[in-house]
Amino acid sequence: MLYGTQPARRRDALRNRTAILQAACELMSSQSATVGMPEIARRAGIGQATLYRHFPDRMALATAVIGYLLDGLEHCVAAGLEQPATFRTALNEILRAQVTMRPLVQLARRLDAATRGRFLRRLIGVLAEPLRRAQDNGYVRADLVPDDLVLLFGMVEGVVEGATNHAEAVAAAGRSIDLALDGVFRPVSSPSEAPQRIGKL
Repeated sequence: MLYGTQPARRRDALRNRTAILQAACELMSSQSATVGMPEIARRAGIGQATLYRHFPDRMALATAVIGYLLDGLEHCVAAGLEQPATFRTALNEILRAQVTMRPLVQLARRLDAATRGRFLRRLIGVLAEPLRRAQDNGYVRADLVPDDLVLLFGMVEGVVEGATNHAEAVAAAGRSIDLALDGVFRPVSSPSEAPQRIGKL
């Protein structure tokens, strides 16, 4: 029995951690301006003590959630890497996540500069190869470089911050995203070239 106790505890801990991250992602995609730790614990089906054992505060949780989302993005991009349209699909979902996951965006702003920079570099790194493949296949303007994506992220963020309410933010950001993507990508010439969804970020 003693030999099996520790692996079982590790499995339970991993299962609880995953449930917490999934619950946080779901709640941070709501229209709420903030998401409380007790609410996340309830959604994950665990006690608050268990939640705080994994994540002592909201900033620790936000850091883990961002890493969790980037893990998912990397997996989705890798699965569709051979498809030139993967870059547009991934970029579109990232930009729209800026709008739908406002509680997480607000918490991310409070992270230290080094941590924010590390996450941004990782995000740009994930998109670099899909961008190259899209350009090689004529889907994307040739002068676009990975660092230009930071400008797109900043543009969407500015539009959202300038809105007076959630509905206005969603509408304005959606329009700005469509315009930005139209400026980056060449028109799709046939239905077979249309971007396919590669997974939920």
